[in-house]
Amino acid sequence: MLTRREALWAGAMGAAAAASLPFAPTPVQAAEIAGLAREKITLIAPPFVHGHKQVATDGPKVVEFTLTIEEKPFVIDPDGTRIWAMTYNGSMPGPMMVVHQGDYVEITLINPASNELPHNIDFHGATGALGGGALTEINPGEQAVLRFKATRPGTFVYHCAPPGMIPWHVVSGMSGVLMVLPRDGLKDGDGNPLKYDRIFYVGEHDLYVPRDGDGKYKAYDSIGESYEDTLKVMRGLIPTHVVFNGAVASLTGDKALKAKVGETVLMVHAQANRDTRPHLIGGHGDFVWEMGKFNNPPARDLETWFIRGGSAGAALYTFLQPGLYAYVNHNLIEAAELGATAHVMVDGEWNDDLMTQVVAPGPIPA
Repeated sequence: MLTRREALWAGAMGAAAAASLPFAPTPVQAAEIAGLAREKITLIAPPFVHGHKQVATDGPKVVEFTLTIEEKPFVIDPDGTRIWAMTYNGSMPGPMMVVHQGDYVEITLINPASNELPHNIDFHGATGALGGGALTEINPGEQAVLRFKATRPGTFVYHCAPPGMIPWHVVSGMSGVLMVLPRDGLKDGDGNPLKYDRIFYVGEHDLYVPRDGDGKYKAYDSIGESYEDTLKVMRGLIPTHVVFNGAVASLTGDKALKAKVGETVLMVHAQANRDTRPHLIGGHGDFVWEMGKFNNPPARDLETWFIRGGSAGAALYTFLQPGLYAYVNHNLIEAAELGATAHVMVDGEWNDDLMTQVVAPGPIPA
């Protein structure tokens, strides 16, 4: 009789394939992994990323992360509209995790007893078992530990994928990014090294908030209570909000991202459900991995790039002028009307050679 773990593998792979698969590493594999160095990472909330090396200076290791699932109310716009969000570590999107190709990712996934729903995690950067989703299905009060080898470099979405409820969990906030760097770092199309001074991590979510008979957004006392109404709105495929990092204006005003003239920023953008098209108003994508995969040469000098639903991309840009930049989804309706806008405030000296005001606005000469 199959164990629960074996049954999950069988469901994910098909019984015939699973029957021939060893369900534990061979002693040699286990010994090799046990002998690797371990690094335990404390994750931090977006739009920031935990400290990491851009170029690996040692061999592969086991990198340990912990994600605790939080179901909680989330205010998503300045009017106080509230949803029941499902999150990893309390943030929307979930934290970014950074490793190098060849490292092992070891995730402890915790579903506290205070939650109502079962959850799991599907890593687009992992191989087998529904991206780990089949091996991490946990009810409230349970936890699981998953380990997988990061074999492919790039930016990859992770998200919750519980049977029968995947869309609801994803559009309620349960997605994030795993970035797997090449061991020798990022390169341009000619093999020259590329480095960044900081990362801006933007997770875009389409949200579907039910309205009452008067057209006002509804609020609910529990996440389960919100399900039926939310599902009806989702099936209409028309979001009420399209937001960066969990809410309208979450990255504007006093929450604007900050940089300096001459700094190079890696902008990582993820959308687990719908296509989007990031654009930096007043800037460019110097080097863009539109599909997020670092084995492919980056495109250069893009004005707008395309992120497919269910993926993450990366763009490298060196800021050349000071001032306020708007980073938007260039479906401008979604940017201006539904919330998909962030700001970057850049300090430094203005360069008249790049742009100057020749004549100030004034009356048209007679």
